[in-house]
Amino acid sequence: MLRFKSLGSGSSGNATVLQGRGGTGSATHVLVDCGLGIRELDKRLGAAGMLAEQIDAIFVTHEHGDHIGCARQLALRERIPVYMSEGTYAALGQPDFDGLLRIACDAQPFEVGHLQVRPFTVPHDAREPLQLTCTDGSVRLGLATDLGHVSAHVLQELSGCATLLLECNHDEAMLMASSYPPFLKRRVGGAWGHLANGAAAALAQSLLAAGTLRQVMAAHLSEQNNKPELVRQALADVLGTAAEIHVADGPSGCGWLSA
Repeated sequence: MLRFKSLGSGSSGNATVLQGRGGTGSATHVLVDCGLGIRELDKRLGAAGMLAEQIDAIFVTHEHGDHIGCARQLALRERIPVYMSEGTYAALGQPDFDGLLRIACDAQPFEVGHLQVRPFTVPHDAREPLQLTCTDGSVRLGLATDLGHVSAHVLQELSGCATLLLECNHDEAMLMASSYPPFLKRRVGGAWGHLANGAAAALAQSLLAAGTLRQVMAAHLSEQNNKPELVRQALADVLGTAAEIHVADGPSGCGWLSA
């Protein structure tokens, strides 16, 4: 059984727990990103019915502050292995993880307990950003946030996913009309920035056509340049009733959902 819970999604901090259970009922937990203060993370884990000591691995997608957060502090406190790319580690200044660092590479899967994680590279303005798919052997879940466009590689890596945590960062019209300075509008809306609702919907539509997608969790919504109702409409226009649509709340994420 594979399920997940977003603990927070957006510029205020990103963190998602993936949980896999084996036949004996034992659970494996992978924390994807850790973009919160450690006290806030402990609080949100507690609200999710978890303790930090139950986390078996941390996967850091890239070095931006709303994703790295307290990852090193948590890892050292609880002695949790931390997976990230060589580029992310270099961008962080190669801090000492006291033997807990594991280098993750594009298209090279690794196992954590009952889960297999497969990282893949994405186009984003970071040193060597990775997103991932995860499976418990029966169902596949994909995470695709913080990417400026959907490359052929991204589409290939996400094929076969039943559930997708998908960046729906901004509505293009809202971004262009916003108070953001021109350089920031270009960055966010550019090919190495963040996915607009339309691009995200097109990705979901492609995966639906492949025959496996049945659930989409929209994530990483901009507080200034998007609205949940716009995201739902963009996804509903291409998915109809063929896949469930959820929208993660920025400060609180979402409840537990099965993949």
